[in-house]
This record gives sequence, structure tokens and C-alpha cells, in this order.
Amino acid sequence: MGAPSFNTVAVTVDGAIGRLTLDRPEKLNPLATATLLEVIDAAGWLDQQQGVKVVVVSGRGRAFSAGADVGAFAGSLDAGGPAPREAADAGRVMADTVEAMRAVTVAAVHGHCIGGGVVLAAACDLRVAAADTNFAFPEVDLGIPLAWGGIPRLVREIGPAATKDLVLTCRRFTAQEAERLGLVNRVVAPDQLATCVDELVATLTAKSALTLEATKRHVDAVTRAMADTAHSWSDADGLVTALHDPESRAVAIRYLEGLAER
Repeated sequence: MGAPSFNTVAVTVDGAIGRLTLDRPEKLNPLATATLLEVIDAAGWLDQQQGVKVVVVSGRGRAFSAGADVGAFAGSLDAGGPAPREAADAGRVMADTVEAMRAVTVAAVHGHCIGGGVVLAAACDLRVAAADTNFAFPEVDLGIPLAWGGIPRLVREIGPAATKDLVLTCRRFTAQEAERLGLVNRVVAPDQLATCVDELVATLTAKSALTLEATKRHVDAVTRAMADTAHSWSDADGLVTALHDPESRAVAIRYLEGLAER
């Protein structure tokens, strides 16, 4: 059976290597609800493919992912009511599904990696970033909390103080800072990203599937005790509540108006 076809993501398998690619390059690969659901299905399909040891997660075009679809978010504000809770929870389910895959996941990050895009990268086991990648968490500026299990994943990778700094200030940060904090494993020249990822994948696929998965599961079990994502089920409720909070809505509208003026 061939790989399934999706509207906003692409999946391929070549021997021991699977690839999951965000595929809306004209929009910088935003993570709209439809895309999140497709990532869930794509990851589930890849997890069923026998012999796949490594899955590369990437974005086509000029960006890894611009994060949540700001246009759709603005529409939900204008509508005056929250999106269904299932939609608000789709990002958490997406990140949990990617993190739970049997294969070792490698995020190849370039261009823009924003908000939910960083959460997707953090759900992967290893992360390689192009040196010119721009990272940011704009959620608080949008009048919403960082959701999708982003907080425990960041605390797990970079610690609580750095998490508060990046999430509360919404400031942009570089690939070099991300590497220093421990959010990415390697930073390479933009024209070397594909080569570096291929070399890493070759190193991993040369090892046995059993020992790769055993090591991954062991590390995940240890880190789960440090920063468990199980409580992130309630993140969707925080998103829904923020859509009804007058001050949060006002902050979001000012931020979106500022974006439109740029």
C-alpha cells in the first residue's frame, strides 16, 4: 500500500527512513486545525510502517512553520465565540502523537519556526536548525497561553527560567541561542541543513531498531518524571477561556492590527 495523500502535509517512506513534511509553503506552513489533524494521521501511518527507524519532520519552502494560523485565529475572535474544544486540543494531540512514535524523529528546522511550530519541533527526539532560523512564541501577544503541551516540553528541554523568558516576552531568538539553551542539538549553515540531517539519519539507521527504540523509550520515561505532558489536556480550556477574556481579546486585536500595519 502506498503512502496516503493529504492536503497540507506529505509523507514518504524509503527503506528505514520516513519523511513527514508540512506542505503549505505559500503560507509558511501554518498549523491550522486541518493540518494538525493531518499530521496526526500521517504520524500514525508512519508508525505502522515496519522497518522505519527514523522519521524526518520538516517544512517545505521558506519556513519550518509559522505556527498557528493567525488568520483563522482572527476569524475566531471576530466570530465572538471559541472554536470547538476538540479543535483547541488538536495541537496537543498532534505533539503527543509525534512524540509517541516508535521511530526516532529528527526535526529539520529552517526559516521561521514560530509558536506551535516550536512545539512540533520540541516533540521530536532530535533537532537540527539552519543558522538563519528565527524562533519566537507570540502566543501571549495574541492574548492566549502557550498550549499544546508546549510549557512542559520547554521546561524539559531548556528549564523553567528560560521558558518564562521566551514565552512571557514573546521575543525572537536565534538558532544559536536555541542551541545554547538546549532547544536544538545542532546548528549548521543553511545550505548544509539537508546534508547534515542526511548524515545524522544515516548514523541512526545503521543501528538496530530495537536499541534505538529502547533508548528513546528509556530517555522519555526519565524525562516524563521531570516534566510530564499529561496535564496538558487542560491547555485547550485555557485557550477557550482566553477567547472570552476581555483584556486578552483586546491584546490580541492590538497585536493583529499591528501585524496588518507592517
